[in-house]
Amino acid sequence: MKIIKLPSEIRALIFDMDLTLYTNPEYGQYQIDSLIERLGIVRGLSFDEMNKEVEDARKAWELSHGGKKPSLSNIFLTYGISMEENVRWRKEIYEPEKFITDDPRLRETLKELSGTYILGVVTNNPVLVARKTLAALGVQDLLPILVGMDTCMVAKPDDKPFRKFAELSACSPETCVSIGDRYDIDLVPPMEMGMEAILVDGVEDVYELPGVLNQVKDNK
Repeated sequence: MKIIKLPSEIRALIFDMDLTLYTNPEYGQYQIDSLIERLGIVRGLSFDEMNKEVEDARKAWELSHGGKKPSLSNIFLTYGISMEENVRWRKEIYEPEKFITDDPRLRETLKELSGTYILGVVTNNPVLVARKTLAALGVQDLLPILVGMDTCMVAKPDDKPFRKFAELSACSPETCVSIGDRYDIDLVPPMEMGMEAILVDGVEDVYELPGVLNQVKDNK
């Protein structure tokens, strides 16, 4: 865990979902590979051929954006796959319940945090997939604000999903903290609009948040 910076007043915690609220590299890779496979079918390419094209496209995107990493959804836009189509594919393909199981420790952690902070999720997956994932984890009732790709029809690192969260939570950006596993995608956009951020390596770091935030509060 790396605390980039925390505001003097914290009202809301914004969690990324995949590989933040759970640690399952197999499912994380499946999400990427299954979309690339679908794109390859559309373009008449094998998975390996399509995967190489996508990797080359990622590198080109990074070079043209000062080294910042793109989301897969933004790479798909360069192939003419709209956000609407991307959302449809994800709804059809993803079955988080086959990879993810109930996490009592995460539930205990979020329940403790919910006594002090407004909690929610900003994810590059559709709201339906996010709800299925949170249900599989057993925490869907503890994250009342849910902003997905189909909420604003854009993907992180666009800042619109974070602005939508601030609107729905009625919190100013300066009182929100974004928590995620990808610096360029989950943290840089909200920081640029005044939010603070915590970089995590997975759910194991999320378990430690109540203690970390309490310690920070005590030191102020």
